[in-house]
Amino acid sequence: MIIVDRALQARAEAGNPIKVGMIGAGFMGRGIANQIINSVPGMELVAISNRNLDAAKLAYSEAGIEDCEVVSTVTDLEDAIAQNRKAVTEDALLLCRADGIDALIEVTGAVEFGAHLVMSAIANRKHVIMMNAELDGTIGPILKVYAEKAGVILTACDGDQPGVQMNLYRFVKSIGLTPLICGNIKGLQDPYRNPTTQEAFAKRWGQKPHMVTSFADGSKISFEQAIVANATGMKVAQRGMLGLDFSGHVDDMTNMYDVDKLKEWGGIVDYVVGAKPGPGVFVFATHDDPKQRHYLNLYKLGEGPLYSFYTPYHLCHFEVPMSVARVVLFQDYVLTPLGGPLVDVVTTAKIDLKAGEIIDAIGYYMTYGQCENSNIVSAQNLLPMGLAEGCRLKRDVSKDQVLTYDDVELPEGRLCDKLRSEQNAYFSIEKTLAAV
Repeated sequence: MIIVDRALQARAEAGNPIKVGMIGAGFMGRGIANQIINSVPGMELVAISNRNLDAAKLAYSEAGIEDCEVVSTVTDLEDAIAQNRKAVTEDALLLCRADGIDALIEVTGAVEFGAHLVMSAIANRKHVIMMNAELDGTIGPILKVYAEKAGVILTACDGDQPGVQMNLYRFVKSIGLTPLICGNIKGLQDPYRNPTTQEAFAKRWGQKPHMVTSFADGSKISFEQAIVANATGMKVAQRGMLGLDFSGHVDDMTNMYDVDKLKEWGGIVDYVVGAKPGPGVFVFATHDDPKQRHYLNLYKLGEGPLYSFYTPYHLCHFEVPMSVARVVLFQDYVLTPLGGPLVDVVTTAKIDLKAGEIIDAIGYYMTYGQCENSNIVSAQNLLPMGLAEGCRLKRDVSKDQVLTYDDVELPEGRLCDKLRSEQNAYFSIEKTLAAV
């Protein structure tokens, strides 16, 4: 990002790099480690935590660093950082507690584990940059409340599609247009995909089958678009979003939406399958000034009323360090909820489910996620997808039926459930006070 690169160079020249800890060393985490270590002057990855210690070591070694120290206490970690020795640990909470770390990158994709990490980091006044739309889309609004009270920033990241959409959204607003659609371009959408069907693709790219499945079955895009909605004030046009199929260029889609409806809704998040240039993102916007519409037509954006802006790629781990720099150097978050949730992701049966079964994780065999407006989620007592794993079914649920809290028994003692209840109560009270 313009301005960030020079600010990082200044930190490098001053010998005062941003010190970063990373939690999670899977496919994406290894990419982030390599990027920071080899391509980002002014930033150092001082520690990596992973439940499998060998994976943390591998993230360093793939980036060219063979000498790292295994630590098991906060004191050991702080000593390693002070003496410029790279540290690895199985205990992620050490990174949340240790001095000498300016910001944490959270790359776990886990809701319950991620909730513990983020709450600990906030309690220890550390900024957190998340590659965890699942956590953000489930309890992001209440986590932000805690972060603001602690004076730290909790944000999604550049590079992932939500962050790319938000950067484009901010640009479009900054030149005077009103965004009415934030969209994601997909190559495939099939809610019945599972780790078996996706195994070959996952193996080809060195990814986990369940992660690839979450992309294919629509769960991941639902979480991504939910957090975009919560950060922009937009909603969804219907459960699951419109999700048009279109094989042409995204510019040619501007006449496929009812502008009056979009304005009535206050803007929507959506996706399209098959459009070009995939796998990018787009923002459709209007302009109220006829003089400016004349200029937009001159500049080949057409006659309106919707104007198309797009980014033809998302570069995931390449851009994540820029998010860290934006937060630490400029106190500029990438994407964070405006307030209470506007869009949630609800649990939907991928197959016929039977009473007594335990629901498996996101991207597995039993469920997929769909976006739904939060007022409907609340009114119908729908079960958030981020809380579904580990729930025991009380009754049979038919394929494609959306689950409610009444359909399941929640596991006992989960922090994510406690925070979700707190989120519901907090923003219900906030709405009540606002109405008085």
